[in-house]
Amino acid sequence: MKIISWNCNGALRNKTEYLDTLSADILVIQECENPVTSTQMYRDWAGEYLWTGSTKNKGIGVFARNGHTLSELHWTGEYDQPKHTWKSEKLQSFLPCLIDNEIPLLAVWTKKANAAHFGYIGQFWIYLQIHREKLRSNNQIICGDFNSNAIWDSWDRWWNHSDVIEELAEMNLRSVYHELTCEIQGKELKPTFFLQRNRTKPYHIDYFFTNELLLSTSSLSILSDGFWLEQSDHLPLVTEIGV
Repeated sequence: MKIISWNCNGALRNKTEYLDTLSADILVIQECENPVTSTQMYRDWAGEYLWTGSTKNKGIGVFARNGHTLSELHWTGEYDQPKHTWKSEKLQSFLPCLIDNEIPLLAVWTKKANAAHFGYIGQFWIYLQIHREKLRSNNQIICGDFNSNAIWDSWDRWWNHSDVIEELAEMNLRSVYHELTCEIQGKELKPTFFLQRNRTKPYHIDYFFTNELLLSTSSLSILSDGFWLEQSDHLPLVTEIGV
């Protein structure tokens, strides 16, 4: 199964033909518009899909191809802190679903979400606390734009990027890229994002996670920055998993 994760930097309706050339089975697209409120051509292209977002123009979508099906998982729950209770549905942005009624996928696009202390990877950390047991599935896949890297770890936080990676590892969930390349978190040689499309400002902030069993049959590539950098500030991650 070929799964592609890409932050399209908006206006997916004008970029669908490029994705079609990749022959994906599942597309996980961040920063895309809601097909329901967009053009007829985009709605027709979307086909079997799920979408969520805080505005109609920028959300996260999962699109199925080649006869695959999607069903949304309506996960709810809370995480209590002394001065705040976090509700799962208010965290941004997460879309849990089932592929073909058997393969659990969590699509991720973390945002600052007006959270002074729990933006970006902090949003995912809270989501992980709420749904830890659900994410222990034997064939769980997590992918998307995490807007995070170990280089931004802070000494005064207990939910740094590195802490999240350790928690996921305890759940037998590991980064496909890092497992295949043997590179260290924060020392990646291949970027997935160029700030303002500037080649002198590269970062690795997009990830695929899965368990040891699926890792043994997985491959991952980050597409060349030439053509794709003209379309977005992020590069597509292409993962093939033998499921």
